[in-house]
Amino acid sequence: MSYYKILGLKKEPFSTSPDPDFFYPSFSHETALKRLEISVRLKRGLNLILGDVGIGKTTILRMLLRAFSSGSEFDFHLIMDPSFKSEYQFLSRLVRIFDLSPQSKSTLDLKECIEHYLFTKTVEENRTAVLLIDEGQKLSFENIEALRMLLNFETNQYKLLQIVIMSQLDILPRLKRVRNFTDRIALKYTLNPLDAQETRNLINFRLKAAGYDNKKDLFSEDAINRFILNPTGIPGEYL
Repeated sequence: MSYYKILGLKKEPFSTSPDPDFFYPSFSHETALKRLEISVRLKRGLNLILGDVGIGKTTILRMLLRAFSSGSEFDFHLIMDPSFKSEYQFLSRLVRIFDLSPQSKSTLDLKECIEHYLFTKTVEENRTAVLLIDEGQKLSFENIEALRMLLNFETNQYKLLQIVIMSQLDILPRLKRVRNFTDRIALKYTLNPLDAQETRNLINFRLKAAGYDNKKDLFSEDAINRFILNPTGIPGEYL
């Protein structure tokens, strides 16, 4: 018998994997998700969500994908590790995930190929192209500049590419070094740590999502208080 059954669970309730079924909608997380969805739908361009390690940034990305799962007019593309060594490597990855075939492989040709793709998708086909970037703190100065260049592709009404960056706070000094980049951020939101009540609610929510339906509490009040007294308020650091 697995320990899940012994505890009355169907699966791991506190896994660090970004399973959207275990997304607890704290005020901060729910606000970030709703604002992202609005910004993407309105084609505002660049969106930046900041937060410490383990606070749930990747899970919000998965929830965003789920929110648009029935929207056939949206094309989502995900980069989970943007630690490219050069602008050329970064643009080459974009060409691959957009499934493009540039005539040549120069940096200029890659840019023109991407611009043509975005114009065709968003203007001629009336679709919305969305680039999701996780672990944004790994973006180099050079590739942040490449993102700034992509934001130049626009009509009179909207940006051709919607960009969502999830990052730790240490990306901020690098962003400030790129001229006019921060001015282009349509949505900038920092995820707040959970307070005491949200921590308690998170634990109960995840237990229920994992299949726990016993009326008896699985954790003692002392154990719950140890979670609550964690100074960071970041779920990934104590669950």
